Amino acid sequence: MTGGEHVEEPIRRWLSRDALPGHKIQHAKALAGGYSNANTLLITDTGHQYVLRRYLDHNTCAVEAALVGRLAGIVPVADVIAADTDGSVAGQPVMVSRFMPGDMVSTILPELEPGQAGALGRSVGAVLAAIGTVTFPRPGFFDGPDLVPGPDGMEPTADLPSFVDRCLRTGNAHHALTPAEQDALCRHAAASAPALHTVRGAHQLIHADFNPKNLLAARHNGNWTVTAVLDWEFAFSSSPLFDIGNMLRFPAELPPAFADGFITGYVRAGGDLSDNWRQISQALDLFALADFLTRPPEHLFFGKAVDLIRKLLTDDGQGT
Repeated sequence: MTGGEHVEEPIRRWLSRDALPGHKIQHAKALAGGYSNANTLLITDTGHQYVLRRYLDHNTCAVEAALVGRLAGIVPVADVIAADTDGSVAGQPVMVSRFMPGDMVSTILPELEPGQAGALGRSVGAVLAAIGTVTFPRPGFFDGPDLVPGPDGMEPTADLPSFVDRCLRTGNAHHALTPAEQDALCRHAAASAPALHTVRGAHQLIHADFNPKNLLAARHNGNWTVTAVLDWEFAFSSSPLFDIGNMLRFPAELPPAFADGFITGYVRAGGDLSDNWRQISQALDLFALADFLTRPPEHLFFGKAVDLIRKLLTDDGQGT
C-alpha cells in the first residue's frame, strides 16, 4: 500500500485475505464526513475503488450491512463487499463497500440554478418515499442484523417534553441558553407534543440523518439525481417525518427550489403528508435539537442548535 491514509496491519491482512482477495491496495485516502465513523477510500492495483468504514463509537456494522441488503433494488446504496461486524479478525469492526459515483449534495447545492435545484430536490424526495416503503413489525431501534426494532413497547415519538428536560439538565445548555430560554424551550416542547400522537405507532424505515451531507448525486440527462444514500448508523423504525424534519432543519442552508422540490418529489412518489406535516416534522426534529445540547459547546451542531432553538422561541413569541 503506497501513501495516503494509514490502515492498521490487522485490517490490511483482513482486506487481502477475506474482503478483497486477489486485489492489492495501492492507495488509501481519508474521505470527508463520517462524524461518528471513519471512512477511507481504497484504490486497488486494477483501479477499482472501495470504501473502508471503521466504527469508532457505537458499533452498528451488523445493522448497516443488514440494512443495505434490505434496501437493494429499492434505494440507491453502496453494496457491501465484506464486513467483520465484531472485529474478531480485523481487530475492530469494519466494513468494505463499493465506492459510489457522484458528488455530495451539500457541495452541489450552492452552485445550482433554481431549476436544477428543484429537480435534485424532487429526486431526493422520491428516494425518501422509497425508503418509507420499507416497514417493520413495530417502532423502535435496531440492535442486530435481524432488524427487529426494540425494545418491545418502544415509541420513538413519545415523551418529547421529558426528553427535552433531560437533555437540558444533563447537557451543556447552560453554556448558551439562559434559564428563561430553557424554560421557554420546555414550554415549546410541551405545546408541540400533542401533534405527535397522530404518528405514534408508525413503523417505516427512518434514516435519521437524512440531509445533503449523506447523499450523493450525479448529472443524468441534464438533471442531478441521487446516486447513493450513505451512513445508515442511526436508522430506526418510526415516521418518515423524522427525516423530513432533518432535511428541512436549517432552511437558510437550502435553496427554496430544492426544499419545495423535495416535498413535491416525496408526495409524487407516494409519500404521505398530513395537513399539519410541517408542525409534526418540526416537533420530531426537536428530539435531535435537544440532543445536540448534550454535545460539547465547541461542537459544530451545538451552536447551530442553539441558534435554531432561539429562532423557534422567537417565532413562539417567547424570545428574549
